[in-house]
Amino acid sequence: MAVRPILTAPDPRLKAVSKTVETVDSDTRRLADDMFESMYAADGIGLAAIQIGVPKRVLVMDLNPKKGEKEPRLFINPRIVWSSDDLTVSEEGCLSVPDIWEDVERPAKIRAEYLDRDGRLQTLEAEGLLSTCLQHEMDHLEGVLFLDHLSKLKRSIALRKLAKAKRLKDVG
Repeated sequence: MAVRPILTAPDPRLKAVSKTVETVDSDTRRLADDMFESMYAADGIGLAAIQIGVPKRVLVMDLNPKKGEKEPRLFINPRIVWSSDDLTVSEEGCLSVPDIWEDVERPAKIRAEYLDRDGRLQTLEAEGLLSTCLQHEMDHLEGVLFLDHLSKLKRSIALRKLAKAKRLKDVG
């Protein structure tokens, strides 16, 4: 397992649409293991493969990443098969958009299908943080950042703040 660098906006690779995983094999599982290591090292709760520069439809999450209490989840080729009409607003952040937090409106509940670590089809009903995180990470697979859900003004402000933080980091 290896910790891989996480791409940050405005890296154009984050806008790529990820490709379907044809076969769940040892390479796919090794990618997932690296993704978990990278996510934990960055203190995140979710990560899509594209965020480490791999345009494959793989995402990982752990909504309880504390040591000894980890609940790692792997989703290969996830897709939403149903979403509620009810919407919810949650404050979201992203490892690829560091230090920016904004409210995003999404369906409150979803049903998703995905392949597990062994390539078996699974179905999941999700609400709350699990639903929000899964939708957020699945957006990455389509080249969409949570900033893309914001108004033009809020997105512009967030991107300027991100660029300024990058400049300060590069100088310091």
